[in-house]
Amino acid sequence: MNGRLSNATIAKLPAEVLVPRYARNSVTPGIVHLGVGAFHRAHQAAYVDACLADGESGWGIVGVSLRSPDTRDALEPQDGLYTLAIRDSAGEQLQVIGSIQSLLVAPEDPGAVLAALTDPRIRIVTLTITEKAYLRAADGSLDGAHPDIVHDLANPGSPKTAHGFLAEALARRSIAGTPPFTVLCCDNLPANGATLHRLLVEFAKLRDAGLGRHVADEVAFPSSMVDRIVPATTDADRARIGQQLGVEDAWPVMTEPFRQWVIEDRFPAGRPAWERFGVTMVEDVGPFEDMKLRLLNGAHSGIAYLGLLSGHATVDRAFADPSIRQFVDRLWAEAIPT
Repeated sequence: MNGRLSNATIAKLPAEVLVPRYARNSVTPGIVHLGVGAFHRAHQAAYVDACLADGESGWGIVGVSLRSPDTRDALEPQDGLYTLAIRDSAGEQLQVIGSIQSLLVAPEDPGAVLAALTDPRIRIVTLTITEKAYLRAADGSLDGAHPDIVHDLANPGSPKTAHGFLAEALARRSIAGTPPFTVLCCDNLPANGATLHRLLVEFAKLRDAGLGRHVADEVAFPSSMVDRIVPATTDADRARIGQQLGVEDAWPVMTEPFRQWVIEDRFPAGRPAWERFGVTMVEDVGPFEDMKLRLLNGAHSGIAYLGLLSGHATVDRAFADPSIRQFVDRLWAEAIPT
């Protein structure tokens, strides 16, 4: 292999590898993403990459890791570039994604993260921080006694949590007369936008009643539903993709061809034209969540449980079993009317 994937080496990649079809140096930031894990890079960042290629140059992504520097350490030497390997039974298509412009690590420099969030060009903040990071108590309310919440309330200028960063950034934008960004939760939580809205209002009220009202009344929190299988990247994946590229990629992402993103269309500050690339923009994401939970997740769980009991090693083999397929067909027939 000859060097590392980067802006300098991308032109040397094999012709069959898809690369960004836009001038990356003309892209300006419009989105800050909290939680730059593999799922974000296989899902939201790929959709944004398509929008950039379609000429929407104002939607580059500033990626923020709230905990670990690993993603930044892997991608910063690559100018934010990474390979998305889309795999199915027919083979593997490699696509280099260029939508992530820069990467920050919150514990190293919370001020830099707040500076990104208060940049007037930022109109959307997306999140994939996992359910645990929402810091909910047993009754679903904000866990106000959590040490990180206590820290952020006492130290608003150097937050640790997503709540702290969002609240401080929204407060600073309000003082400066900058319109608030839209907060788009992309984690697998029911009614994720409404859930995050409620939690952030609770947090903001603990800081200041006026800030609580601002978050409650002036900030949009559309809900969304996401779906794409993203297995963990192995050393064998890295080696195989490096051989195909002819350069090293420290952290490629594996995924399947199928993807889905359903979003409530409430973006007062504007948004990319995601619908041009398969995103479903709706008034209410609830019915789509019900469909996924009952038809997709319910069927997948049933296939796994029955397949294991029947001695099948993989889901595809279990689904090929006529008796299990019959079970799924009947499950769907019962669930579809609901």
